[in-house]
Amino acid sequence: MLNAPDTAPAQGPRHVAIIMDGNGRWAQARGRPRLFGHHAGARRVREVVEACPGLGVKYLTVFAFSTENWKRTQAEVAGLMSLFRRYIVKETRTLKENGIRVRFIGDRVRLDSKLTALMDTLEEETKDNDLVHLTVALNYGGRDEVARATKRLARDVAEGRLRAEDVDEETLPKYLDTHVLPDPDLVIRTSGEARISNFLLWQSAYAEYEFIDTLWPDFTAAELERLCHSYGSRDRRFGAVPA
Repeated sequence: MLNAPDTAPAQGPRHVAIIMDGNGRWAQARGRPRLFGHHAGARRVREVVEACPGLGVKYLTVFAFSTENWKRTQAEVAGLMSLFRRYIVKETRTLKENGIRVRFIGDRVRLDSKLTALMDTLEEETKDNDLVHLTVALNYGGRDEVARATKRLARDVAEGRLRAEDVDEETLPKYLDTHVLPDPDLVIRTSGEARISNFLLWQSAYAEYEFIDTLWPDFTAAELERLCHSYGSRDRRFGAVPA
């Protein structure tokens, strides 16, 4: 089982979110199909999860498949869905024994029943773990999440469970997929792209961002450590002025 650190790095991020980009380019640079890169990227997730306790990272959220990724070729999408199923089956025991709690966020309606059943089982099997909270964004989009949350909020208002005049910026987060999680402190995007791609739009309003050139299959625990320490040197004022 993974062990929590005796002392976490001072001022390090408690919640790290990662846009895992570059799998396809990594594979193509090696003359291999894009799915080869996705398999390599899935293996990288384990190393990053294992590094979190020693860095004081309690929450890790990874962007696995977006609502826009359905636009990819049918072969790639089918391969990714198969990879997700295989990953869950292969890693459930290790995640459970290592104290990792797994959650999935995103709209499950479009996912096949075999995959969602595996997701439900993994969440149930790890629900009592607390060393690291791993959240996997699967068929997830920030705008879609806000739209779904707003529908639920509107339904509660219409049915009298919530007064419209009581709705404020503290209300909507209670309806988001991430309502049980703290907002991310640090958002990392790999592969050299400098955009957030519809990821955790509401939650990342005050997050620090790191856009790095490393392709996701080449991302290491050492690089995560460097970014966490870099985060610790930042002056986070949240709109205030230093006294």
